[in-house]
Amino acid sequence: MTDMTERDARMETVAMLIQPGTNPEIVVNAVKAAFPNLVVIEEQPEPKSLFLRRRARTLGWFQALGQFATMAVSKFGKRFTEGRAREILAAHGADASIDPAVRRIAVPSANSPQFLEAFDRIRPAALLLVSCRMLKAETLAAISCPVLNLHAGINPQYRGLQGGYWSRVLGDEANFGTTVHLVDAGVDTGGVLYQQRMKPGKRDTMHTYPLLQTAAATGIVLTALTDAVNGTLAPREIEGPSRQWYHPPVWTWLWNGITRGVW
Repeated sequence: MTDMTERDARMETVAMLIQPGTNPEIVVNAVKAAFPNLVVIEEQPEPKSLFLRRRARTLGWFQALGQFATMAVSKFGKRFTEGRAREILAAHGADASIDPAVRRIAVPSANSPQFLEAFDRIRPAALLLVSCRMLKAETLAAISCPVLNLHAGINPQYRGLQGGYWSRVLGDEANFGTTVHLVDAGVDTGGVLYQQRMKPGKRDTMHTYPLLQTAAATGIVLTALTDAVNGTLAPREIEGPSRQWYHPPVWTWLWNGITRGVW
């Protein structure tokens, strides 16, 4: 496959695994333009109660409830940032509409038998994950092609959630950006393929950071997918501090907004 031409690469089937949402659809439309044989596998979001219990087992109920409150505030707050969201889409030529021409397969979960059945029918040259569940080790082991992930953060410093927000809180805006990496059994610990850094605007907040990080990074997604289908992936292990982050609990979010102006 290393001798495959760009035209041949375009005709390869690639697959995306997503959950419903604006950011995944931006990537779907960008990938569809470059890879017309794209197939989207769409999983259903997990119940909030399950998410909360799992987070509580990891961090305790106090932190979990505080983070859940921030998530609720963020979802509510997006209605006040619609103007900035439109600016981001226009600035990066991003399209968040749902394209009815894209072939889609619905599955209950990324780790369900239905997902693996769908994957076996498609047999893509590469699989891209965007805003979906983590794949369990046994699911990942059953996938025969390269698995890539679009992560809204610069790895390894900002693995996990809200990487853009935390880079700003720490005064590390030089590392506000997005990573495309290979997927392994860890949380955003796979080899780095490409990274895209960008500068958030004065009107950007936690409500718009992920949108900006996604819209500005479709170019590196397409480059990484082309490498994957051509058999020319070159992952890198980047040295430096490595930390997994979570949503800030609501009291931390308020404190950082009031004292640092980072919302």
